[in-house]
Amino acid sequence: MRHVSAFVFMALLGSQSLYASPLQSADEIVEGVSNYLMEQAESLAGTATITVTPPRLQQQSACDNLRYAVPGNATLRSRMRVIVSCLAPETWTVPVQVALSVQGFYYVSNKTINKGELISLDDLITREGDLLRLPPNVVTDPSLIVGYMAGQRVNTGSTIKSTLLQNPQSVQRGQSVRTIARGNGFVISNEGQALQTAAPGSQVQVRVASGQVITGTVLDSSTVQVPL
Repeated sequence: MRHVSAFVFMALLGSQSLYASPLQSADEIVEGVSNYLMEQAESLAGTATITVTPPRLQQQSACDNLRYAVPGNATLRSRMRVIVSCLAPETWTVPVQVALSVQGFYYVSNKTINKGELISLDDLITREGDLLRLPPNVVTDPSLIVGYMAGQRVNTGSTIKSTLLQNPQSVQRGQSVRTIARGNGFVISNEGQALQTAAPGSQVQVRVASGQVITGTVLDSSTVQVPL
């Protein structure tokens, strides 16, 4: 009877193993994280290199629905975490460490650019490097630099940040502007002073000759349209 009981026990144990849930593959997670970050890096004009550290799994069941996310919707960085979540058939999460680089071109000034000057292509020198190691807000697309106005002094050899650029059709704080109000078959024009710096399409407050402050939409560097 002892031999029969042992046989039955082993048979039952074997049948349970047949129905045990398969475990999640770390390789699948590594591939998924790589693909996810590659899609994120497509917005950067460069070649991405991604190194994913395989996660230490704790016997998690194989997942049918994996999702990937960067904590707090943070921007891409040289070293970062991606949170991998399983939605079904069981729920679990695991953090994954990633090293990332994006080799591409960016631009620095080849001379001192003073505030108010329009930037031309001749004012720039091309550099190549890891775009993720650049300071925040550095512009890497020359079409978003050339033709724009320096909002403040740019020293020789400096990267070009979006916070330093102004649309040349912007209204400058303190400048005189013409306000217009359009009606059915007529236009009312007035003079005033802009109280803020604002780009075309943005709202700006204007103090007119009477002292009244009105709000309008910037049309160009000298004109603000106000509603009737």
